Amino acid sequence: MSDYSTVIKKINDLDEATRNQIVEIYLTYYDGSSRSRVLSDLEAKTEVLLLFFKGQLIGFTTLLLYSRSWQGAPIRIVYSGDTIVEREHWGQQALAFAWIARMGEIKNEQPEVPLYWFVIIKGHRTFKYLSVFGKSFYPHWSGSRPDLKLLADALAKDKFGNDYNPETGIVEYAISQGHLKQEIVCPTDEEMEKDSVKYFLRANPNYKLGHELVCLCELEEENMKPLAKRIFKKTSDDRFLAATV
Repeated sequence: MSDYSTVIKKINDLDEATRNQIVEIYLTYYDGSSRSRVLSDLEAKTEVLLLFFKGQLIGFTTLLLYSRSWQGAPIRIVYSGDTIVEREHWGQQALAFAWIARMGEIKNEQPEVPLYWFVIIKGHRTFKYLSVFGKSFYPHWSGSRPDLKLLADALAKDKFGNDYNPETGIVEYAISQGHLKQEIVCPTDEEMEKDSVKYFLRANPNYKLGHELVCLCELEEENMKPLAKRIFKKTSDDRFLAATV
């Protein structure tokens, strides 16, 4: 049995102790923020996926699920907030697998409605997950997706107003809203060999200042890499079977 476990919580259901732990983990790895800002950002989300090791909280990722109309049809958006795992647990896959499973559940709620993952990224480690999960997304080093860029621009403009620069695809805060600490912000020599890391550094040259790259990926089976697809589809299939028994 794995020592890692995950739990999904509605933000309103979080107790004070867990909120304090989330703040502590965040401020351990990010500068340019504060307790009040972390808590305010948390309250703006709908859910948090908590990662535990032997019962101790060691990481989390937050999300906001919402709907809107796009080109005359309904779509659903999963907007990701901060994703942080304590350094000694980098490399575990429990959080990523649980996140994909949760996306499968969300997709199964309204399978006929397109579901998009909308995320702004200020670190190369988070950007790599787009290529782990998806075959095609915006932006990508191997080609353009003008259809996704149009939607990404609209979503980013709605959420960030004048802080979003559609020419660069970056949320360019005048004052950092939170940026990775110096000791962990730079890629290793090994990471620098990866296409995703090279592209991220080109696309978001001021990431150290807290600038964030706007990214968008459709969450549907045919756009997923094989492992992610199996987890995503299994979750959807299990929910379907449970509903029909």
